[in-house]
Amino acid sequence: MLEVTGLRVAYGGIQAVRGISFHVNQGEMVALIGANGAGKTSTLKALSRLLDAAGGSVRYCGKEVAKLAPHQLIAEGIALVPEGRGVFPRMSIVENLLMGAYCRNDTQGIASDIEHVFSLFPRLEERAQQLAGTLSGGEQQMLAIGRALMSRPKLLLLDEPSMGLAPLMVQKIFEVVCSVAREGMTVLLVEQNAKLALEVSQRGYVMESGEITLTDDADKLLANPKVREAYLGE
Repeated sequence: MLEVTGLRVAYGGIQAVRGISFHVNQGEMVALIGANGAGKTSTLKALSRLLDAAGGSVRYCGKEVAKLAPHQLIAEGIALVPEGRGVFPRMSIVENLLMGAYCRNDTQGIASDIEHVFSLFPRLEERAQQLAGTLSGGEQQMLAIGRALMSRPKLLLLDEPSMGLAPLMVQKIFEVVCSVAREGMTVLLVEQNAKLALEVSQRGYVMESGEITLTDDADKLLANPKVREAYLGE
């Protein structure tokens, strides 16, 4: 579904992503793990066109999308849940969800999908008219995922969904992500919690200093001594 070849991202003279190549097959959940500053978020920002790539190819369902505008990617079926959630703080939960569906005009389908998000995250339904800026970090993360789902994406890009959340909230978020993946959605997961990311994914890529240094099936990466020492604290 997604094939990235030679992707480069630069901030001025600093190379944040150094010509990486990887792929995500349809229906897979793939983890991209690495330390802070490895280039993981820059990779997702380039894929979602929030940053201009300095070079490389991004093919989605066989089509080159590296030069499309961000709103065109949404229409193609790619949605990003950004690091830091990025909810609209002065809008209600329902209004945030409607923003996720801004490129759609099927009123009944949108209403049905809001109900689906509420079934995944009952806490959001309880607070449906509450302003997003007044929610806890975990609730905002739920809302950010729900908002992304409202565009009915085929490929979901998740950037650090567990960051700053209590363990119980992380567990709930990942239960929903796994549930969505079981329904057939393709997921590319960027996550500092390497153990958690690899436990829920089929395959993984390890990123260091802007380069992909290792790739394998997730269970093999979990058992890899170098990965365990560097990322699992063992």
